[in-house]
Amino acid sequence: MKNETVAHPFLDRVVSVFDDWLTHRREMREMRQLDSAAFEGIAHDLLMTPDQLDTFARQGPHAADELPKLLKALGIDAAAMSRSQPAVLHDMERVCVLCERKAQCSNDVELGVAARDYEDYCLNAPTIKALNQSQTSR
Repeated sequence: MKNETVAHPFLDRVVSVFDDWLTHRREMREMRQLDSAAFEGIAHDLLMTPDQLDTFARQGPHAADELPKLLKALGIDAAAMSRSQPAVLHDMERVCVLCERKAQCSNDVELGVAARDYEDYCLNAPTIKALNQSQTSR
């Protein structure tokens, strides 16, 4: 009898989400074990305050996943931007991490209306607008 593998995308996704959650919990536990000087040093190296680092860490590793999708929907090459303007992209990621409208962003990208609506809610809209203006002026 031949063994066949049956794909279970929903189950695979649930396992993946649970694995991400466990990894995040482990990382948070490790971070909490750092003394305050080490934690402050890491925050300093990342050009942020310890409170900002704590907030970012609690958000998890996928807290800015919407940004590259939004940039792609708007015709901005995030990979090229990471080479030419890494500090700008880094700041945009910071803003995205703190965003409270992620569901709307994801939905707009998925529906193909992000280019029309993102300025209504995206905290990165002024930066994106400036990027677009600099591209058109070249």
